Amino acid sequence: MQHFQDKVAVITGAASGLGKAFAEQAATLGMKLVLADIQENALETAVAELKGRGATVIGLRTDVSKAEQVQALADAALAAFGQVNLLFNNAGVGAGGLIWENSEQDWEWVLGVNLRSVIHGVRIFTPLMLAAASKDPAYEGHIVNTASMAGLVNAPAMGVYNVTKHAVVSLSETLYQDLSLVSEQVNCSVLCPFFVPTGFSDSSRNRPADLAGSAPPTRSQLVAQANSHKATSAGKVSAEEIARITFDAIAEQHFYIYSHPQALPLVQERFEAMLGQHNPGDPFAGKPHVRAKLMNDLRG
Repeated sequence: MQHFQDKVAVITGAASGLGKAFAEQAATLGMKLVLADIQENALETAVAELKGRGATVIGLRTDVSKAEQVQALADAALAAFGQVNLLFNNAGVGAGGLIWENSEQDWEWVLGVNLRSVIHGVRIFTPLMLAAASKDPAYEGHIVNTASMAGLVNAPAMGVYNVTKHAVVSLSETLYQDLSLVSEQVNCSVLCPFFVPTGFSDSSRNRPADLAGSAPPTRSQLVAQANSHKATSAGKVSAEEIARITFDAIAEQHFYIYSHPQALPLVQERFEAMLGQHNPGDPFAGKPHVRAKLMNDLRG
């Protein structure tokens, strides 16, 4: 996708963090915006701010885990602007702790937001993009699915999150291959950010009441929450920087997008272990004090 001016971008999780940064960058490039988020007050604020900058933008409160609400988002985009050129399947939440301690509600919530939302977005928006491409040889379309470095490696005490992000990487790679069979006008990318100071570690604020845990958090879940907050708040790469990196990658048709390429040796080590039929490596091999602290925290 080479041209952004006056094209239409749909962004989920758009009221904060990476989603808001994508919206701001898209507005800077002259795009028309359709913003979705489950947090209505924050969404209204984001829409008002962008309109204040002169952007053409609408917002729709959307629970992306619900197929009918993602369909309503697509319908609203078409009603307002006639087509969609760029889709960010970006909404995401996190949950941690020892994997056997995650409740059914934990799994339902994180799978719904992190994975089913991407499934809904791909299933609903891709046919719209392909239909637009078949009618207009100049049409350009692109889908960006937000995964994570946790979709390429498996850190301990992050099992639910890891599972969803690995699935998003797999879905995105398959989407890339499938699109290449039927169109040169619609492409896709997978974004794998590392620790970014976006407030992501507080995503439980939007957890639906019917999926709230009935038991108090376990020791491991409290430890994982604290570690996640510490790591993300200390991140050195901003959401705005990642938005610029992402739009550059879209223009250059890069599939894999990394916010922290210096973390890729962790991925290499994982695949080398797989190819060599070795047991999974120690993610703290270079930082034994971190492993010792985690073990101490978990064992009390």
